[in-house]
Amino acid sequence: MSQRSTSDSRSILPRPSREAERRDKISSEELAIAGGAPSFSSTLHVGRPNIGSRQALRERIDDILDNKWLSNSGPYLQEFESQVERLLGVRHCIATCNGTMALQLLLHSLDLKGEVIVPSFTFVATVNAISWEGLTPVFCDIDPRTHCLDPGQVVELITPDTVAILGVHLWGQPCYVEELQSIASEHGLHLIYDAAHAFLCSTAKGEFLGNFGLAEILSFHATKFINTFEGGAIVTNNDPLASKLRSIRNFGFAGLDATDCLGINAKMSEVSAAMGITSIESRSDFVDANKRNHQAYKLGLCEVAGTRLLGYDAQGSNNYQYIVVEIDSGIAGVTRDQIVEVLYWENIFARRYFYPGCHRLEPYKSNSLYRDIKLPCTDALGDSILLLPTGTSIAEADILCICNLMRLAMDYFSVEAPE
Repeated sequence: MSQRSTSDSRSILPRPSREAERRDKISSEELAIAGGAPSFSSTLHVGRPNIGSRQALRERIDDILDNKWLSNSGPYLQEFESQVERLLGVRHCIATCNGTMALQLLLHSLDLKGEVIVPSFTFVATVNAISWEGLTPVFCDIDPRTHCLDPGQVVELITPDTVAILGVHLWGQPCYVEELQSIASEHGLHLIYDAAHAFLCSTAKGEFLGNFGLAEILSFHATKFINTFEGGAIVTNNDPLASKLRSIRNFGFAGLDATDCLGINAKMSEVSAAMGITSIESRSDFVDANKRNHQAYKLGLCEVAGTRLLGYDAQGSNNYQYIVVEIDSGIAGVTRDQIVEVLYWENIFARRYFYPGCHRLEPYKSNSLYRDIKLPCTDALGDSILLLPTGTSIAEADILCICNLMRLAMDYFSVEAPE
């Protein structure tokens, strides 16, 4: 396999859209929802895929085709896993076909029966993985400052049936890892993490996420800042667990004609691994673009009443992957959903993550176990959170246009509707 350096290391500076440049001075009466032309001719998304060096990727794909080794732990898969291990400082990376399967494999490997404490404010796949493995999710409230598990609430939910705690490093913000580890150790519970948002993020002490609990899972989905087209991984410093996971990932094979456990096909293909290596080579460019966008939103939202942009701890490493805004409707004079409606009309596909909370989605909301559940912080955040477009496909002028449109949305809805 040929060695390559970062061939596209130049900074990524997308062109601003002409529509955005033209519409920085419009009034609320000219909004698309009021009959005007949309600000953007093509849709802006929260997470459009970042693409690294096309030339390097094509060369790798040609190499794969020439070698005729398309899957089954080929050289690119091994290189990708090694790079993740080196970047995070972990002993083992077990790459998988996607992040959800990574979490299912991890849960399955622990042979658990009982309850798993998990936040409701997360992507539903986190909770579904628990259910798919025959375990019972126990929904826990979050800390409104970090949007991650509240350790105090975790303690109150522990019962004799509790077998594990599953924390989620939401937006790449670390959970209270020390507090959760103390709770897990005191009660004899497994502690694992969903770090799907948190690749190359660290604590304020500089410890990379991926090194906490028994193991953590990563996502390399197309919308993540580092992607493998579709993919995931489990990272751990536990040698026996890593060996077991590699077997489970490959049908349970322990040798050429022998299996030692109930396995499944969860392997990552060579072409996905090649994309992952190519993405990693451009990681600094991707992070710089995300950070630049975050600063632009910080500037633009200063003029938008009732908005709070979630910050990133400068003492740790961050990927700046998400632009997370909380809308205070009492100050803004409009609801989050009204702002979303205006942005949609302008072809800005802002998102209500993770609305309305897993406990209010099927199959959980109709389950009697969750009928009387009270998660006030989760509910409040679900009603106020707004994610805005970022990544390498958006320019600063586009961002300032989005912020102006949010301000105009407040003007638009503050006018009384005619009787």
